[in-house]
Amino acid sequence: MLEQITDRVAFHAEGPVWSSTWGGLRFVDMLAGAILTLHADGSVTRLETGAHVAAFVRPRTNGGYVVGTDRGIALADTPDALPTPALTLWDDEGIRMNEGGVDPWGYLYAGSMPYVRNEQTAGSAKLYRISPTLEVSVTLPHVTTSNGIAFSPDRTRAYYNDTTTRYTDVFDVTGDGMLTNRRHFHDGMGGSPDGLTVDSAGNVWVALNHLGRAVLYSPEGEVLDVQETGAPGSTAVTLGGEDGRDLFVTVSRETDDVAGAGAVWHGRVDVPGQETAAFAG
Repeated sequence: MLEQITDRVAFHAEGPVWSSTWGGLRFVDMLAGAILTLHADGSVTRLETGAHVAAFVRPRTNGGYVVGTDRGIALADTPDALPTPALTLWDDEGIRMNEGGVDPWGYLYAGSMPYVRNEQTAGSAKLYRISPTLEVSVTLPHVTTSNGIAFSPDRTRAYYNDTTTRYTDVFDVTGDGMLTNRRHFHDGMGGSPDGLTVDSAGNVWVALNHLGRAVLYSPEGEVLDVQETGAPGSTAVTLGGEDGRDLFVTVSRETDDVAGAGAVWHGRVDVPGQETAAFAG
């Protein structure tokens, strides 16, 4: 079982990412528009972005970070600077940004979701691909709850969660980074697949919301490990630390405001993660 390593520091804790460029682990308090940093001494500092939503945060290759905001992205040139709006991707106020990731070529993927999820809003969100020059294309035009996306170390596969489907899907990746041949990789084992990461051996860690678990799958879909948090609202998972073998899981208070929710949980694993991909924009 994982160990809780922070206090209840967030309402909707999401999107943990390890990067030495900002000194360790960062994650977001998504619905409060804040970026949180976990320091080596265990303290947590909070950066209010000025947006209503901080959906994800990723490092940039030239320093600073990119953050997903209500309906777009914002950029900062240094790790602790306030971000400046850079792109608005849509106008519909009923849709918000939800999760994102960066591919091995430095392109940013940013996914959305409706504020209200019902039959009328199913398929109303999108997964966008943003180039280093901030050109935008739509990779998936009809998703409902766009969540984790991450790439295999050999650059041939991408794993993706549209949480409402209750499946983790896998794509083949072409030589120029395009996603093709989408298919089911693994079901949610009774939970809701949320954030994910791929380790240096190509295994896939998936946070299963409502179950309080982080599950490790082999590239063939075999369950290799199950790590439990003490609260059901696990939202995302990442690997980091000096040797890449620290497992971090964020847990939200949004649907289950119980002990251990709103915190980061931690454990140690055998296979290290990949180096965090940085946005080249």
